Amino acid sequence: MSDMDLKAVAKALRDIDFVMLNTHTTGGQIAGRPMSNNRDVEYDGDSWFFVDKESRTFADVSADPKVTISAQGSKGLLGKPPLFLSIEGQAEVIEDRAQLEAHWNSDLDRWWPEGPSTPGVVLLKVHAGRIHYWDGEDEGEVPVS
Repeated sequence: MSDMDLKAVAKALRDIDFVMLNTHTTGGQIAGRPMSNNRDVEYDGDSWFFVDKESRTFADVSADPKVTISAQGSKGLLGKPPLFLSIEGQAEVIEDRAQLEAHWNSDLDRWWPEGPSTPGVVLLKVHAGRIHYWDGEDEGEVPVS
């Protein structure tokens, strides 16, 4: 078993731009959608995503903050399968303009041309409660404090 820790998870997520964010809908279904982590991964167990208040994602996490994030590396070493991560957590909606500005990057201007001042844009902060990984033939859980 490897010694994967939060630092190793952060390093892996820097190379994985898009992840799948899964939420619970009001009808009890599970909805998944690709989200960019914007390479914002000074990882202490939190992930950051921008969404619009008019989106299904916002409605889902407002009703039920339990989410999962799944990520897959692009390739494994020496023909091994790539790294897979499954992160379970709680989503927190952040509307504080200073926080939005702190996590903003210009790639997001494509969706919100007015930047972090765009009406209706909010930040989701997902607090990890459990991280499970599969790295080639190795698997385990990463402790989250």
